[in-house]
Amino acid sequence: MKITFKIMTVLLGFIVLPSCTTQDIEKLAAVESLLQKGEFTFVAERANPTNPEIVKVMASIPGNNSSKMLNLDSGYTIEIRKDELEVTLPYFGKLYAENIEPDKKIYQITAEDFATKDFTINKKDGKKGSTVFNIVANNQQNIRKMNMEVFKNGKAHVWVDSNDKQSISYDGYITTNLITKK
Repeated sequence: MKITFKIMTVLLGFIVLPSCTTQDIEKLAAVESLLQKGEFTFVAERANPTNPEIVKVMASIPGNNSSKMLNLDSGYTIEIRKDELEVTLPYFGKLYAENIEPDKKIYQITAEDFATKDFTINKKDGKKGSTVFNIVANNQQNIRKMNMEVFKNGKAHVWVDSNDKQSISYDGYITTNLITKK
């Protein structure tokens, strides 16, 4: 009986281990390369609003689960380049102060949508091997800060802290920047 168990364990090891190591190692190396370079795109897959009224509405939709997450369509991103930060994220929550300054693109209660060349990013090590980026857009008066935690497998969590809105977070992944801007 013990010999049969040992043989089955060894055979299982030969079947399972080779199938996942090559792809995993390549993916880990690609994520590490993006983090070292400091230029990548965060793609938001889910939004996590903090407003209880929004959560109640989400729970009342037929066929929707009662979680606090909203699945997002593609196209919601944070693009980080050496010389530019571009943010296009949806917003679900409560607006505290309405700002109507169309020339500064501030009246955008449904989204965080801006591009800036005046920003700072501080990078530090997070828990369990993750990397944390503290992002401040210096010329955006409504966004206090954004924090992005990127895990070894490329998954990421972003939370946005605003002066005039409730905070919100997003789950997604990082990838390479698609188009080089000049």
